[in-house]
Amino acid sequence: MNSFNWDNLKIFLAVARAQSALEASVLLGIDQSTISRRLHQLEKDIASRLFDRNSQGHRLTAAGHRLLEHVEKLETSITAIESEVFNDSMSLTGDIRLGATEGFGSYFLSPHLARFCARHPNISVELLPMPRNINLSKREADASVSLERPTNDQFVTSKLCDYRLLPYATAEYLDRHAPITTVSDLERQRWIDYVDDLKFTNQQFTLHDWLPGIKPFFCSTSVIAQFQAAQAGVGMAFLPCFLANTVQNLIPVLPDDIQVTRTFWLTAPEDRRELARVKVLWEYLRKVADANQGYLMGAEKHIRWVTP
Repeated sequence: MNSFNWDNLKIFLAVARAQSALEASVLLGIDQSTISRRLHQLEKDIASRLFDRNSQGHRLTAAGHRLLEHVEKLETSITAIESEVFNDSMSLTGDIRLGATEGFGSYFLSPHLARFCARHPNISVELLPMPRNINLSKREADASVSLERPTNDQFVTSKLCDYRLLPYATAEYLDRHAPITTVSDLERQRWIDYVDDLKFTNQQFTLHDWLPGIKPFFCSTSVIAQFQAAQAGVGMAFLPCFLANTVQNLIPVLPDDIQVTRTFWLTAPEDRRELARVKVLWEYLRKVADANQGYLMGAEKHIRWVTP
């Protein structure tokens, strides 16, 4: 054990929680080959195989489960040291890892977070825009913006905002197809949608929920992929207004007749929410969301900036 590298435990923890070296590489910002090499070194150091590896990902072995139990206790101790020994709960310094849905994180939160970091140079924000829910119980992030309201009593949760979705298509697509004057006309369109059986939450909007008889010609688990496909002018997609309004070539269809809204929730574990740096980011995100309610609901075309 003289050569044991404790840094490899962080990689082990990420892979164990994601059950995938690829997803762990995204979470940690480390390339997948480095993760695989470090895992093999860890297994060599402790002389035990920690994962069964196959096409489905990484599954813990019995030895892996035993190690995970100890590493999670170590992680809890480190968090306590940050708060109690280094006075972390009162200092506007350190790292914040924020999880978010893919489209909202990439197209709305990202520019606001960049301004926040410019205002608070001693705080580093790691944004994780993912096409799945971030697991706060497993410490994948310090806070998250999600479509579902968590029910765990150990979390602090606040409604962040509502947002609206509408059908969007390019002018070229609309010119090539019959006029759309009523909702029933939408049934004859070429649709882009989610892969219905791979939704990560029931709050994700899919055509199957709204027009169950429609069979989309193109589907993706990524809202950004749907957004790009709609911009190509080959079909129509239901998109969040905050995403579609970032480009000029997408036109909302029947905006006066269709009302589809969803809600984003801001959540953090109680111990992380009490950290000063998390508190100041939390309040900033609430101000940003309040200032941009018109933009998120499709009533305004431009983002409003808020002083961090």
